[in-house]
Amino acid sequence: MTRTLGVCYYPEHWPEEVWPEDARRMAETGLTWVRIGEFAWSRLEPTEGDYRFDWLDRAIEVLGAAGLKVILGTPTATPPRWVVTKHPDMLALDAEGRPRGFGSRRHYCFSHRGYLAECRRIVTKLAERYGRNSHVAAWQTDNEYGCHDTTISYSDAARTAFRDWCAQRYQSPEALNRAWGNVFWSMEYASFDEIDLPNLTVTEANPAHVMAFRRFASDQVVAFNRAQTEILRRHTDAPLIHNYMGRVTEFDHFDVGQDLDIASWDSYPMGFLMDRVEGDAAHKAAYLRQGDPDFQAFHHDLYRAVGRGRWWIMEQQPGPVNWAPWNPAPLPGMVRLWAWEAFAHGAEAVCFFRWRQAPFAQEQMHAGLLRPDSVAAPGLGEAAQVAAEIADAPEVGTARAEVALIFDYPSAWAWQVQPQGADFDYVRLVFSAYRALRARGLSVDVIAPETPLDGYRLVLAPGMFAMPDGLKARLAALEGIALVGPRTASKTAEFSIPVPLPPALPGLDVTVARVESLPPGEERPVAGGGAVAHWVEHLEGSAEVGLCLATGEALVMGRGGLRYLGGWPTAALWDRILAGACAELGLATEVLPDGLRLRDTPSERFVFNYAAHPQTYRDHTLPPAGVLRLPRRG
Repeated sequence: MTRTLGVCYYPEHWPEEVWPEDARRMAETGLTWVRIGEFAWSRLEPTEGDYRFDWLDRAIEVLGAAGLKVILGTPTATPPRWVVTKHPDMLALDAEGRPRGFGSRRHYCFSHRGYLAECRRIVTKLAERYGRNSHVAAWQTDNEYGCHDTTISYSDAARTAFRDWCAQRYQSPEALNRAWGNVFWSMEYASFDEIDLPNLTVTEANPAHVMAFRRFASDQVVAFNRAQTEILRRHTDAPLIHNYMGRVTEFDHFDVGQDLDIASWDSYPMGFLMDRVEGDAAHKAAYLRQGDPDFQAFHHDLYRAVGRGRWWIMEQQPGPVNWAPWNPAPLPGMVRLWAWEAFAHGAEAVCFFRWRQAPFAQEQMHAGLLRPDSVAAPGLGEAAQVAAEIADAPEVGTARAEVALIFDYPSAWAWQVQPQGADFDYVRLVFSAYRALRARGLSVDVIAPETPLDGYRLVLAPGMFAMPDGLKARLAALEGIALVGPRTASKTAEFSIPVPLPPALPGLDVTVARVESLPPGEERPVAGGGAVAHWVEHLEGSAEVGLCLATGEALVMGRGGLRYLGGWPTAALWDRILAGACAELGLATEVLPDGLRLRDTPSERFVFNYAAHPQTYRDHTLPPAGVLRLPRRG
């Protein structure tokens, strides 16, 4: 697979006379791709029907003439003021009924039909004009769906659309009442028109109602994206992409990805460390200038699955960002490391955000490859270094891992709806398993629930709230070890407790009789070492007991390769469980120093040093932010 680099550029921000010099320097740096246009609606159509494409024509021509390939973004993430004036009710409302107003971005409700019509119109105009342009080699839809908590809206438009969604899903109010258990607290409806949105209730809303609303909200994102892809497909053969964000789970990315050719995500390792990664003060201090050693890799593997094997980074942090609580500069070498780690996980392209730091507006403190005065920023040299290295290096493929971790977006919604413990978070649970696998030197495939399991030797399914019978059967038939739980298969798709009680796995006599959530600092020791935290289940049944709590109660029960885990392991217990499973399967593992991580490709092993000090791997010393490439053994 050929690797390429790119950059995000905003020609509308700069005098036209600097465009040729910018394009020349981009090509000279070794960049291939330039993303433009995703925030330019007010310059493309300053008033309704007054289209101003001449400047975009010239910008695309300047970039193309320099040998650069353009990714053209649809501008629907930033509707201009006149659109909001025309459709004042297009703004999303938060759970308290307050409008998400004009003045930044993503100020729209996915359910508003008038705004959707405006989007279809501007996307059609762009597609008609540039769909066959030889310099436009890819398209991006919108920008960062769901970012800034913008998936869910409690507007009148959302209420109307949700009622229609419920009518289509349940067909009758009686069926909806049965599915949601509305006999409880006299919540029954006689008509779909009586159904309101699950906010501003006296106490918590019915979890089945909330879960249905979360499914609806996700479906609205899918439909909004599909409206754009259907237009683009009629006018271009170029690949269609969306740029997802880190730890944004409010809509099902797998569903959105079905209408796209490539998944991409926006990688900001140091910003995410500050506000999206759990960790104590010592962990965050150790990785302050590098980012968490596993967070980027987890999203690389997730979005490779969302893109069905094809994925990019559309925005890569090149220096300090502007939006985290604190914004230090990357350790020298980290911009290079982040790019190479993405390539090792199968990325086709890594694009840096942005070309030149903006001297105005909200992101003026966000670094670019150039300073505002066009002098090179530190990230430019590292980008050029990577460009030179990939020009000389053999192509990197993506090896199928022997370990798979199932990720399910509805489970993230379910445990937000009913956490039962204030700190129970699905992503946190799944990520704890991923981190433990990586700490053992394993490459991991993050997969969708529908993915075939053939060829995987170890499959983990933690926290999947509702598990279809087909997946249960595939896990039971796995020629290896399937580790299910905790809290897996504990609800039906309509958010009730199933009978027989969970997990109801084929041929496995295990029943979750009771659950407990544990407050921070409370742990239940496990016989032989390690502990469970956050969540513990009391298991019954005749299945073989693999691990017990120190009190003698079963923690892991199984039959053959199918095992159920009845608690949330601490890092030490995760390591113990996974090391034992791998030893049983004959999967080679190794205990890595903190901050050292591996990724295998078909021909090579990549070693990455996230630590701020030198580390040794098999007689090779890696400096801080070091990248080592070794021929793959076996």
